[in-house]
Amino acid sequence: MRRSPRLAYLTTRYPALSHTFIEREVQALRRLGAQVQTISLRRATGEHLISPANRAAARSTYAIRPPRWGDVLRAHARALASHPRAYGATLAEALSLARCGPRGVLWQLFYFAEALVAWSCCREGGAEHIHAHHGSAPADVALLVAAFARRAGEGPRSWSLTVHGPAELSDVRLFGLAAKAARADAVVCISEFARSQIMALLDQRDWDKLRVVHCGVEPWAYAAAAQRPRPVVALAERRARRGGLGARREDPAQLLCVGRLVAEKGHAVLLDAVARLAREGRNVEALIVGSGPQRDALQRQAVRLGIEERIILCGALAPDEVAARYAQARVFCSPSFAEGVPVVLMEAMASGCPVIATAIAGVRELVRDGDTGLLVTPGNSQELAAAIGLLLDSPELSDELARAARAHVCGEFDIDRSALVLLDVFTAIHPSRPQADATEPAPAAPDRAAALAGG
Repeated sequence: MRRSPRLAYLTTRYPALSHTFIEREVQALRRLGAQVQTISLRRATGEHLISPANRAAARSTYAIRPPRWGDVLRAHARALASHPRAYGATLAEALSLARCGPRGVLWQLFYFAEALVAWSCCREGGAEHIHAHHGSAPADVALLVAAFARRAGEGPRSWSLTVHGPAELSDVRLFGLAAKAARADAVVCISEFARSQIMALLDQRDWDKLRVVHCGVEPWAYAAAAQRPRPVVALAERRARRGGLGARREDPAQLLCVGRLVAEKGHAVLLDAVARLAREGRNVEALIVGSGPQRDALQRQAVRLGIEERIILCGALAPDEVAARYAQARVFCSPSFAEGVPVVLMEAMASGCPVIATAIAGVRELVRDGDTGLLVTPGNSQELAAAIGLLLDSPELSDELARAARAHVCGEFDIDRSALVLLDVFTAIHPSRPQADATEPAPAAPDRAAALAGG
């Protein structure tokens, strides 16, 4: 039997609060017995170290930036002294991939400098294959790591990347995505949509190297939330209880949105929808989890719309705290203008929370309109408000969508199943390696099978 090669995972920042799916992927691969070394272009700091698990991941990860100049000098000195031809040829290849004029040349020099540090790290860790998440800088560096290793005859001589979108797909020329996809030994696409975009960049003979492997969640971790009854819907007319002393104010129906506070996430559209619902007399509030540069603008918008008491900007939260919010929410909203396949949507669906999302890119492969959730036109607050109102007024529909959504996530977006497919991808690149020295897979969480069956 074959085993997967020893892996190095290269990302922009590891761990990263908005990329918890990469941590889950690494953990799932390790549960299957894979040896995975993690390398980060940037050191994780601040909110990225919000939980004990994040901090543990950061301690076991080599961060290239800020540079440790001793490591940089040693890596380049060793590479140049031991493999001068490989060093020169790889530098020439890096420069040949430059984009956008002199600035692009400068960036390729940076990538080359980082690649030799990453190569040294991989060599010391015994990595045989390097995998990059996202088609941006990590892919540039991983490409050069493998290029140098092949010429030098040591280190990870193959590489692959996972294409997510939307950034790298929005300007494929800027990111040089065609060249990266052509040079990679395998390209993992998180959705059929992403795969179709890469197909357009490659010769048809290279389409076989494209594999769709979904990002995923651990459905068993959200089973308890899925079995918890949703909060009761509360309309404004019930809240007021007109005409009596001792009138009781009922809790508002909570709308949940999780995502960085940046323009492309569409939070401003959600605020407009909340204002529409408030004018209709509905007792709703929106809890927005995340941090970012749009916070002040959103606060001003809420004041301008007269809904400041209905908008709660609670900042970044640890994963377990976010999971608790899924259980409390009446509806999860993703009003984004640009996405790959949002993992927060998977988490909400696994938690049994009915979801509304925009009909964009790979989202439609996760949320099937009228089946596993509702889809609306991006940027249309009227449609979003109407969809929210429909779910608030139709508990039976909400429950039906939520049950189907959890089943869909358990079947198609389980991280352990995705990890098995990834191992197949990596192993296929190294078909001659025997299974003899593979480590035993660690057992899955003890309640996982029961939770999936009961969810």
